Amino acid sequence: MKILVCGLPGSGKTTLAKALKSKLDHCIHLNADEVRKEYDDWDFSLEGRLRQAKRMSSLADEHLKKVKYVICDFVCPTEETVRLVNPDYTIYMNTIEKGRYEDTNKLFEMPKFDFEVKVKDAEVYSFLIKQEII
Repeated sequence: MKILVCGLPGSGKTTLAKALKSKLDHCIHLNADEVRKEYDDWDFSLEGRLRQAKRMSSLADEHLKKVKYVICDFVCPTEETVRLVNPDYTIYMNTIEKGRYEDTNKLFEMPKFDFEVKVKDAEVYSFLIKQEII
């Protein structure tokens, strides 16, 4: 199962993704910043964001050949980036009104989601999400 944890920068995506990973067996966590670092690709233009979405999806698909769950943790700011990731389950981190980057705030579109997190409480929400997923 490909799980997308998306939301504005600073919304708590990585904290929730790590907590959820610790509760799921056979799970890998892909963090967008770590992937960007690995590929030395810090392009945040729309083209760069689309490339990152494709990269995250491709990496997740490769890992899903070996594990049951892959958590993709990144902003994923537009409907098109979400579509490219093609998640089985989407968690929207709706915990802040604005992130620290104005260009991302302007670009960000609220995704269609399976689960909405409204408060930064990774332990509680990771438990609830695990119950819903399995």
